Formats: sequence, structure tokens, C-alpha cells
Amino acid sequence: MCSLDTFKIDLKELKEDGKTFSFHLDDSYFKAIDAPDVMHGELDVEVNVQKVADMFRFDIHTDGVVRIPCDICLEDMDQPIDADNHLVAKFGLEYNDDDEVIIVPEEEGILDMSWFIYEFIVLNIPIKHVHAPGKCNPAMIQMLHEHNAARSSEEEEEQTTDPRWDALKKLKDSL
Repeated sequence: MCSLDTFKIDLKELKEDGKTFSFHLDDSYFKAIDAPDVMHGELDVEVNVQKVADMFRFDIHTDGVVRIPCDICLEDMDQPIDADNHLVAKFGLEYNDDDEVIIVPEEEGILDMSWFIYEFIVLNIPIKHVHAPGKCNPAMIQMLHEHNAARSSEEEEEQTTDPRWDALKKLKDSL
């Protein structure tokens, strides 16, 4: 089981020259984070933290693969992720992540990166995710074609069987 405590970064202990943290994410991370969008994957994340004046700049590089369902056939597919994201944090009175700058309570001084990393992964998944052409489940594709063909023939029957619409169309054409 993955411990999310490993993703907590103590900002008070950071030196001016910065520090790099490396994380390997696997299925146990996604199970621990308990979020619905991505539940499986294998990624490497590198977080470089630089202290600049009273702010902290986080440069996050994510590289790997997540497993998500195909929008067409619903079978799992591998979606590559190769992303660079940035985050800025500073000390304040109470925690706030609503703005562009994350406020970390100065008393505590710890920023939990586990959810931010997950959000960056999800944001880098394309809106439409489908298998490469010809890689979808053939049985599901066949069912989709049969369903679409049945729906098309029903629509054609509806168009030819309702005489009220024909009468209205004649009336419209005469105007």
C-alpha cells in the first residue's frame, strides 16, 4: 500500500539552492488517492522545488502511462503522459489553494503534493481518448454498428409512417 505521507514536502527545511524529489506512481498510489478518473498507471514524477524570496516554485515533470477506458469500446487502454507543470506556494496564516498561489500555514510548513500530482495527471489526459484505429474490441464495435443500423432503420420507418408531418410539409411548401 502506498503511503501518501511520502508526498508531503517540508518547506521550512528547504535551502535556497532548492531540492528535487522523485516519486514512482503505480496502482497503489491511485488506490490510496481514491479518485474516480484514473485508477491504474505507472508513472515517474520529478518535483524540483526552488525557493525564490518568500515564494516556492515547483516544477513538476510527469512521464509514464495511465490506464483509462476507451470512449468507443470501453476497454482499458494505455494513455501516455509526458507533462511539465508548475506550482507556486508561499507561507501564510491558513491553507488556501483557490488562487494561483498556494498558501501554506507557516506554523505547519508542509505542502502535500499527492493531490496536486494527481490533478496534473488528469489534466494531461486528452478529452477524447480512443484506441488507435483497428485496436478497439471487435465485438463491441460490431454491437455498436448493429445498434446504429437498427436505430437508423427505426428512424426511417418513423419518417414514412406519420402522415401528419406529410400534410404539414405540403402546407408549408404551398406558402
